[in-house]
Amino acid sequence: MSGLAQGIRPVDRLRRWYGEGPLQLLVLLASFALAGYAGVRLLDGDWLLIAVWFAGAALVHDLLFVPAYALADRALRTAAGRLERREWINFVRVPAFLSGLLFLVWFPLVTRQVEGYESSTGLPAGVFLTRWLVVTGVLFAGAALCRVLQVRRARRSARKQRPPVDH
Repeated sequence: MSGLAQGIRPVDRLRRWYGEGPLQLLVLLASFALAGYAGVRLLDGDWLLIAVWFAGAALVHDLLFVPAYALADRALRTAAGRLERREWINFVRVPAFLSGLLFLVWFPLVTRQVEGYESSTGLPAGVFLTRWLVVTGVLFAGAALCRVLQVRRARRSARKQRPPVDH
């Protein structure tokens, strides 16, 4: 008997076989197609140099950055353990990660190691350090604000759940 005769719709059969709906599969296939197109366009030039750069970037990440992440996270967890409160760790991790990622992407401009940037683009080159510091401050301030709101919400819900005191 076919699936239709048994009352199983094709969408349900796909969901049972694939684990998700057809829209998720379509988006996944489209993203693979886009990544494949970008890879073909990227490797159109000097593919050997690009492949070596990607391999080197992966090695630098795995051999240098992952141990640095681990050490920083261990120091953060140790400090939180001493305070006996670990709820705030992610409110430090997330802005630190985003700030580090921005620094990594814009490293030559933030450290003013790019010569001829102003003449090539017509944009000022000396503003990137200040802007990166401002963005980092905003990220940490936003995380602190989110933590304050989380604590206030938790206190408010704890007050609501307490039984009234009878005198």
